[in-house]
Amino acid sequence: MYKAIVYLLLIAACRGQPRAINAQYMVPNAVLEAIYPKGLRVSVPDDGFSLFAFHGKLNEEMEGLEGGHWSRDITKAKDGRWTFRDREAQLKLGDKIYFWTYVIKNGLGYRQDNGEWTVTEFVYENGTKADPGNNPNYQPDKPLPTPTSTPTQPTQPPPTCKPTPTVVLGKTVCQGELIFSEEFDKSAVKDLALWDGENKFPDEPDYPFNVYMTRGTMELENGQLVISPKLLDTMYHDGFVQESLDLSDICTGTIDTAQCKRVANGADILSPVTTGKITTKHKFNFKFGRVEVMAKMPAGSWLIPEINLEPRENFYGYRRYESGLIRVAFVKGNAEFAKKLYGGPVLSDTDPFRSQLMKQKIGIENWCSGFHNYTMIWKPDGMVMLVDGEEYGNIEPGEGFYTAARQAAVPHAGNWLRGSSVMAPLDQLFYISLGLRVGGVHDFADTADKPWKNKNNKAVLKFWEAKDTWFPSWHDANLKIESVKVYAL
Repeated sequence: MYKAIVYLLLIAACRGQPRAINAQYMVPNAVLEAIYPKGLRVSVPDDGFSLFAFHGKLNEEMEGLEGGHWSRDITKAKDGRWTFRDREAQLKLGDKIYFWTYVIKNGLGYRQDNGEWTVTEFVYENGTKADPGNNPNYQPDKPLPTPTSTPTQPTQPPPTCKPTPTVVLGKTVCQGELIFSEEFDKSAVKDLALWDGENKFPDEPDYPFNVYMTRGTMELENGQLVISPKLLDTMYHDGFVQESLDLSDICTGTIDTAQCKRVANGADILSPVTTGKITTKHKFNFKFGRVEVMAKMPAGSWLIPEINLEPRENFYGYRRYESGLIRVAFVKGNAEFAKKLYGGPVLSDTDPFRSQLMKQKIGIENWCSGFHNYTMIWKPDGMVMLVDGEEYGNIEPGEGFYTAARQAAVPHAGNWLRGSSVMAPLDQLFYISLGLRVGGVHDFADTADKPWKNKNNKAVLKFWEAKDTWFPSWHDANLKIESVKVYAL
């Protein structure tokens, strides 16, 4: 379904009214490189473009202008080139990639069709040729065809602005428009102009066992945002969980509350883990759209990735998810849960309604084993969840989410009657949040192997005392985000 959407959007973009400007412009030939030991890089030189798109298939011819196995829009050039990357592509000598490219230059759209390229060698990240002797896929006696690329005539420019149900705070947007894009191509987290970091102790309704701190928990590496969990005692010194931590000078929570300052008292210890979180709360707020996040999930017991949309104003209330939470992608870090992907709205803090509307996809491999494109289409009449272009869930409000919630005895469901649509409470402005959470009192059911009980007032202490059972599993505990994009419907 996702590929069909991409195809239809691009065809629409290419069939606007022609302009008599530079009608014979030819798109530069794309340079394709097989990266050793794995990965694919595709680039074209910058010629004043405002967008570059790559669509391709591996060892399978394209059917016209379909989306392909690879289907990505690049909105920013780097070092004089527009570059698409797939860091997980497993290529071998003799593989053939069929592709087409698309650029926008001076408001006009141009394509290069029927591209073909064959893997004849591997290169390192810096572009130098890789040593064939160190490449297990190298077959020197295998004949290799000559790569070709056949451009066609340029096409017409994109159409004029069409109305969309998407709303962006402070901006008028058009149908299909890319309204938010982050490639994490800066040198440091502090340079991310569209985001703000969190520094606070998170509390209700889930009371996770971590404190958010920008220092030491987040970095930009190889065009990726990397969020890492760190033990508080490691950040400071052994036994620090029994002392106090005052974040008032940098706190993004409510000053003079437990969100900004905590003092340990016996069994009531400090949150024993520090993690990171960034949001667009003060930079970008929207309602309805298609959200795409390229991410690699963390592996490790009791870790929870946060790839969410959160409400800007808490119009329906701020407790118990009264104003809703949208999980674009959610995978618990424990090995026994690592193949289960969830996505959808959270409209109550406790089950059964907390997870009743979430959709699930069982992966062939653990979702932490590589990068995937997690997509959520948020519409005025429902939501669609996809991963790598494959739909796995369709969420319909029916007569309204509040109807199902009232039937499930959700106490705040009546608040949603204030809403003007069946999507209430998901009919207000939301912002993007990316973070990493640990434990808490709602996402993990009580089991024999879980160190704490959800309703026990010593939950954090019990979790910390069991460190030797969960900390060794954090060998690949980082949440990695490669890109975030939001399109108008």
